[in-house]
Amino acid sequence: DVQLQASGGGLVQAGGSLRLSCQASGFTFEDHAIGWYRQAPGKEREGVLCIDMSADSTYYADSVKGRFTISRENTKNTVYLQMNSLKPEDTAVYYCTAEHHYCSNYPWYWGQGTQVTVSS
Repeated sequence: DVQLQASGGGLVQAGGSLRLSCQASGFTFEDHAIGWYRQAPGKEREGVLCIDMSADSTYYADSVKGRFTISRENTKNTVYLQMNSLKPEDTAVYYCTAEHHYCSNYPWYWGQGTQVTVSS
């Protein structure tokens, strides 16, 4: 079975950092892009950042450029989302997803989310 398990969320003060992890199983991880999406209360879900099978990243949200980075470790079937200089508007449930070989903003599988709360 395909599984994507996001972890690493929590409560942090504005200006702080968090690193989210996405552990994958049940498919050929190294052949797929992995994307991070988020949904804040009362808002539509939005794409954040994606890393493709070649480890090239694509920013879906301009608001995180310069603050968030993404990386992958294929030996561990894991993708990391490093979030620095966090702002209260980054508060959301963050989801990792599986896309096809390259980042397309069209995931074919969604994992469970992890809550990130940034206090002002």
